[in-house]
Amino acid sequence: MDTELDKIDRKILDLLQNDATLSLNELADAVNLTTTPCWKRLKKLEEAGVIQKRVALLNPEKLDLSFTAFVLVKTSDHSHEWYQQFVSTATQFPEVMEFYRMAGEYDYMMKVLVKDMPSFDRFYKKLVNSVAGLSNVTSTFAMEPLKYTTALPIAGEVSQL
Repeated sequence: MDTELDKIDRKILDLLQNDATLSLNELADAVNLTTTPCWKRLKKLEEAGVIQKRVALLNPEKLDLSFTAFVLVKTSDHSHEWYQQFVSTATQFPEVMEFYRMAGEYDYMMKVLVKDMPSFDRFYKKLVNSVAGLSNVTSTFAMEPLKYTTALPIAGEVSQL
């Protein structure tokens, strides 16, 4: 973004992270603006890519998706072609909720969400059979979610515990 976010921009973002269904009037009232300047700020934040999209967050357990696995991948092939093929393949799996290229012992990490262990086993087999060059695939499983948030720490300060 060309300009620094001010306190009002940060408050707008914080409010939207917690409830994206707020009307323009409610948002403007919460930040002590009239609707037109508030709308202009929203548009500026969207155009700058600060606000990417607005979504509904679903409860995975209500959808029978409570088995979370973290899949760590090593490869011996670090070519650009392999990378492109692996990323293209892995991102097409709907079970992959998050996917990262890593520094350290493993090259890639995925957060995978499925119904149960048999569902994870089917995912795992599809993954390892669809990508050549995986030298080590290790999975760990979450026992209990202790914190999950989609809200970014936009206040600009680190909390003091």
